[in-house]
Amino acid sequence: MAENNERRRDAVCIETKQIYDSCKSKECLENLRVYLSEAGQSLADNATGVKLRDAEVIWVFTDVEPVEFSPGFYTVDLKYFFKVTLDVYSNTGGVRRIAGLSVFEKKIVLFGSEGNAKIFTSKFRRGEDDIQNWKKTNLPEAVVETVNPVVLSAKLVDCTCTSHCDCFDVDLANIPECICRVFDEALIKGGDGKRVYATLGMFTIVRLERETQLLVPSYDFCIPDNECEGAVESDPCELFENLGFPVDEFFPPAKCSFEKADGCCE
Repeated sequence: MAENNERRRDAVCIETKQIYDSCKSKECLENLRVYLSEAGQSLADNATGVKLRDAEVIWVFTDVEPVEFSPGFYTVDLKYFFKVTLDVYSNTGGVRRIAGLSVFEKKIVLFGSEGNAKIFTSKFRRGEDDIQNWKKTNLPEAVVETVNPVVLSAKLVDCTCTSHCDCFDVDLANIPECICRVFDEALIKGGDGKRVYATLGMFTIVRLERETQLLVPSYDFCIPDNECEGAVESDPCELFENLGFPVDEFFPPAKCSFEKADGCCE
């Protein structure tokens, strides 16, 4: 610390993003409908069961709007798009793997402060006019951090009995093209025979940020100490000899190796 104090030169003003408010959530998203392609829906209609194999977050759409009569507070609308992978079981004993889309929406309220300044910036673009980047609003920026969901369960529902099926359907025509391109085939609404529903576990952190200027102590420039070494041809057998023997692959670790309690293996 003393060495750092000696190297400190001055206080400098930097522009960065300040977090004004944030929240975390742990949610069980029950019975999300899985929208399938025509081929996938045909397999589901003739299936005897389904198993949830995997799920990943494709994209999260965010929209920030001020809360009326509550200065400084904003609603954050979130729309999650999931790619859900399923194993479909037929009455002949075969298993086919299909993928579909699930959508989940929620709304939260966070504090983002107020600002009325109009901010204009310029950025050079090669081969284009040196135009300004217009900032039309001074709303805070919503940032969503999430991990791929925990796959919990999936079920088939026979919709010939309408009381077992929900009436809410996603308008697939409004799904962004970038989401549709994730799937090999076009998705259909379908589901007049059987529908697939998935239950996922989600962990999410949401925060509201604003660009701001802060005064911070400056110590020195960040000059790397390591040299950039180029890749060189080497003997592959020599590289292999330097690898350790994969003991865990032959002798799986005991339970205590995964526990965090101190001294559990002593």
